[in-house]
Amino acid sequence: MIRQEQKIIKNTNKDNKQNNHGKKKNKMVKRKTDTKLGFGKEVKKVKWKFFIVCILIVAAVAVVGNYFTDTGEWYNSIKSITPPNYIFPIVWIMIFYFIAVSLYYSWMDSSERQKKKIVLFYGINFALNILWSFLYFTLKSPLYALVGIIFLWISILYLIIFNWKINRKASYFLMPYLLWVSFVIVLNYLSIK
Repeated sequence: MIRQEQKIIKNTNKDNKQNNHGKKKNKMVKRKTDTKLGFGKEVKKVKWKFFIVCILIVAAVAVVGNYFTDTGEWYNSIKSITPPNYIFPIVWIMIFYFIAVSLYYSWMDSSERQKKKIVLFYGINFALNILWSFLYFTLKSPLYALVGIIFLWISILYLIIFNWKINRKASYFLMPYLLWVSFVIVLNYLSIK
């Protein structure tokens, strides 16, 4: 009789342990699903202050580049396949926003060593972007601007490849930039007299 009672107590303890373990396991599963959003990807909370900093950095590049952009008589006299003037600001605003998003994703998922490279590579890209506006619109030199924009295109491609190892979303957000600059290269080439 005592043995039967001991077996019953052991079995009850085993069942309780399994139930408690099962409850813990269910809680853990629930926690995991709470931090995931489709396709098993973890959802990271957006650091809005830093995202706004990224937007401001890229906006500063846009403002400086725009300072050198004069679409006056000289530009309007160029015979080319240029789209209407109102298209350019719309496209550039979207592209600069995508660049800011790319910078954000790249920075948030990078190591300290990679962060130094991010500052360097994005900095070079921003400088080349401004340089092209200066060469093309201020100096009115489509030939020099063509050389500058080819270097800009190479820097965008390099950023896409570099970011691919850090965060693929950062690369994806740079692809419209690469496509648009490819189109601008054609326009730039056609404007050489």
